[in-house]
Amino acid sequence: MFKVEEIIYENSLIGEAAVEDWITEGQVKKTTWNDKLLLENTLDPDKHGDHAHWLLWCPVEFPDRIMIEWDFYPLEEPGLCMLFFAAKGREDKDLFDPSLPKRTGYYPDYHSGAINTLHLSYFRHKHAEERAFRTCNLRKSHGFHLVTQAADPLPPVDDAISPYHMKLIKYNEYVFFYINDLLVLEWEDDGSTYGPVYQGGKIGFRQMAPMKAAYANLSVKKVRMVTE
Repeated sequence: MFKVEEIIYENSLIGEAAVEDWITEGQVKKTTWNDKLLLENTLDPDKHGDHAHWLLWCPVEFPDRIMIEWDFYPLEEPGLCMLFFAAKGREDKDLFDPSLPKRTGYYPDYHSGAINTLHLSYFRHKHAEERAFRTCNLRKSHGFHLVTQAADPLPPVDDAISPYHMKLIKYNEYVFFYINDLLVLEWEDDGSTYGPVYQGGKIGFRQMAPMKAAYANLSVKKVRMVTE
């Protein structure tokens, strides 16, 4: 059980103006849909393959022991949606340290490149095998380690009743992920199997083309664990 201590970041995500100070890696189209932020690819995946995907980073550096919440509206698939969190450059550099290689949305640059991060895939409807047996996957990188996975309750877009309220808690060695207050996934990092426990860092949204999805009501809150 967690108790909120303070709100450290809020963004209603009312359209593209809400993320004008965010950092884009790759080519992402940002528009407004029903007063919400609509995100989709700019490049054609049939022509550009895995280089058509992108990542959109919140510029704020967050501490550890946080709760991240947002509303998610899946609109068009196939595709895949992810949240990156606890992201830093390797050797504890800032994620945007100019000494790090340029990143352009190509996935290997994020899971096996010059950064450390945790990344959660929570809408994995890109490939036929993902749609046939849907899971949420949590990975720890550098190294592309699949640390845990769980059943994904999100339906295909045609059956979706949006929004879905997403909540992720990163608290020391623990990660908890909820959809509509249903606990979907949890993991405890032992601090040795895949390297030290990550502490703090940046968060970002990623989609695999040609996914279209909208986002609203992002917040990051400082929390503490209560045992009663």
